[in-house]
Amino acid sequence: MFHKEGYKILGVTIAICILINIISYTFIELTWVNQFILGVTIVIFLLILQFFRNPKRQTLVSDHNVVAPVDGKVVVIEEVFEKEYFKEKRLQVSVFMSPINVHVTRHPINGRVVFSKYHPGKFLVAWHPKSSEENERTTVVVKNDIIGEVLYRQIAGAMAKRIVNYAKEGDNVVQGNDSGFIKFGSRVDVFLPIDTKLDIQLNQKVKGGLTVIAKV
Repeated sequence: MFHKEGYKILGVTIAICILINIISYTFIELTWVNQFILGVTIVIFLLILQFFRNPKRQTLVSDHNVVAPVDGKVVVIEEVFEKEYFKEKRLQVSVFMSPINVHVTRHPINGRVVFSKYHPGKFLVAWHPKSSEENERTTVVVKNDIIGEVLYRQIAGAMAKRIVNYAKEGDNVVQGNDSGFIKFGSRVDVFLPIDTKLDIQLNQKVKGGLTVIAKV
């Protein structure tokens, strides 16, 4: 299963790969060169194909759980001052996605979207300390009666040139469902109440919609 955000790119990639091979077999008479070009275009297409995969996830939905919004590795766990929405200290959990991870963003909790905002910005590497404030990003806050408000922020990186965010203020959302997509690698920050007890640790690999990062 592939994400709808990849349909156009995959279609263009197929067309370009076919055109390159037509030109190759028409104008180049060396068989090994033709086969090499064919092999390279197939590899490129398969790499792009795997990037847009969207595996079905059976989230164990619970108003008491916060699940990882994306696949990747936990690179930050720290108390920070969140100045865009909460304007107070929060517990930040950051998950870094490599180009080989699934890049679907999923809602970490059930609830209602109370804030959703896009910020244009730079394309610093995703692990740069200033990336969460200076890079292109979107901020979404979902609220429910058990956990309260959870903020998650999609952050573009050096390779990620397009962030897609489906969350709109007033939407009622289901934990684990698609909330967006980040094209070609980056990270997502989650901001939790300061006294939240985490079920994950630094450098742990998590899966979006499956791994419980905290229980309330």
